[in-house]
Amino acid sequence: MPDVGFDNLFVVSAVALLVPLLLGFVPGLRVPSVVVEILAGVALGPTGLGWVRVDEVVAVLAVLVLGFLLFLAGLEIDVQALGGPALRSAGLGYVVTIALGLAAGLGLQAAGWVRSGPLVAVALSATSLGLVVPVLKDAGADHAPVGRLTVAAATVADFAAVVLLSLLFSATGSTGATTALLSAFAVLAVVVAVAVRRAGRSMRLGDVLLRLQDTTAQIRVRAAVVLLVGFVALAARFGIETILGAFVAGAVLATVDRDAASHPHLRTKLEAIGYGFLVPVFFVSSGLRLDLRGLFSDPAAALRVPVLLLALLLVRGLPALLFRRVLDGPATLAAALLQATSLPFVVAATQIGVATGAMSGVTAAAFVSAGVLSVLLFPAAALGLLRRGDAGAGRRDSTTVGGAVGGAARGAGAAP
Repeated sequence: MPDVGFDNLFVVSAVALLVPLLLGFVPGLRVPSVVVEILAGVALGPTGLGWVRVDEVVAVLAVLVLGFLLFLAGLEIDVQALGGPALRSAGLGYVVTIALGLAAGLGLQAAGWVRSGPLVAVALSATSLGLVVPVLKDAGADHAPVGRLTVAAATVADFAAVVLLSLLFSATGSTGATTALLSAFAVLAVVVAVAVRRAGRSMRLGDVLLRLQDTTAQIRVRAAVVLLVGFVALAARFGIETILGAFVAGAVLATVDRDAASHPHLRTKLEAIGYGFLVPVFFVSSGLRLDLRGLFSDPAAALRVPVLLLALLLVRGLPALLFRRVLDGPATLAAALLQATSLPFVVAATQIGVATGAMSGVTAAAFVSAGVLSVLLFPAAALGLLRRGDAGAGRRDSTTVGGAVGGAARGAGAAP
């Protein structure tokens, strides 16, 4: 057996255990565990105490975990909830986001802060759907227009951001070649989705799956892992970012697996694998990699954090003004704050940027720091705004909005 040390992985795993426990002892401290995991990595890593480093074991595991993280993100996609006015508003909002992001990215590139304006635009364009949905549920607004429109916008943004990251920063180096490969990849993804969907309708196969799903075979979990690894391998074979393959695998599973009544625990099992072990390792190791010492040793470099936080708010928040036809002022502002909440994709994009030479370590640290602040500040402010309104509904008077609310709500997936 090769001489491999597991000391660093043990510390990382211990941090992953202790963070939610500590947060559980202080229920009034409403801080997402992902933020504390990153900060713990910073404190224990080379920037802080220097007790832990990213060795080969942690590095390899973190790469694998990134794929599983994007798989879980794709699993949150609800394709059936998109359509009509909500989809059009979300799509138009993302176009505005990219335009604003390019303006911000090219401005930062001209100032010498970043090496790739388009990478900045893509990094600023996503929303943390997994952090947004709990806030909407806490406010009782997940089924209200503000909730449905925000989720639709976040869904479109997450999917488009992953595609653009793969298109612009793939291993092929040619945008035209990458576009062709992405098209072929999309066709194969549809073929696989249709094949899986049809196979799932087989009565005989369904009986076998039902019999084995809660045994030691855990057959549905194994099938999900095969789907994930298959799409990741396919993406790698096509020379595009493997995170796209992982994300598409999750979206395909979410789309074809509509009969959750026969296996209600599948997603819980997948989330247990991800959030119980793999995902915390990724965020703690991300904190270990952050060059905060280099960032804050230079006041000019430290200035990048508030600038990038403001850019994140403007690039993702301003498109929420498209919802003004449906939402009142506080609800629109809450939607803007929630759309500007982004951390997991920022971490993933900056790591790819550093690996490809498109971004320096100091700038990556500033980006992640801005993402951490967005998670700490924006959801709490949005929750206050939503609770101040009518259960977060954000409806205007029916005489002024009329059918707009109903149309947008139905377009976002509400019952007609």
